[in-house]
Amino acid sequence: MVNNEQPRMDRANRAKQFMPFDALKGFREALAEKERTTVPRKELSEDRKAELDIKLREIHQMDIITAEYFRDGEYLQVTGEVSGIDEISRVLKIAGMGIPMDDISDLH
Repeated sequence: MVNNEQPRMDRANRAKQFMPFDALKGFREALAEKERTTVPRKELSEDRKAELDIKLREIHQMDIITAEYFRDGEYLQVTGEVSGIDEISRVLKIAGMGIPMDDISDLH
């Protein structure tokens, strides 16, 4: 006599059968990026640039600050400890990330 019963499939493999199929790799990510709203970069006045320059000169390593900066069509904020200030390349390092000083729009 022949046994026509198939062995039971474990739950993980069975669940894979019902997962959505993404025929176009990266298409969902591209749609999400296209739907993301971007804002134009604010042009800072000379007075505002001078004010930010003064604030940047007052910052020291290990200070805790919040920086607002422009990146990829949006304004972001990061709060953390200043780990470095590179005046030659004009980069402020906060919480392990480098922010170009020319992209900074506000400091607290």
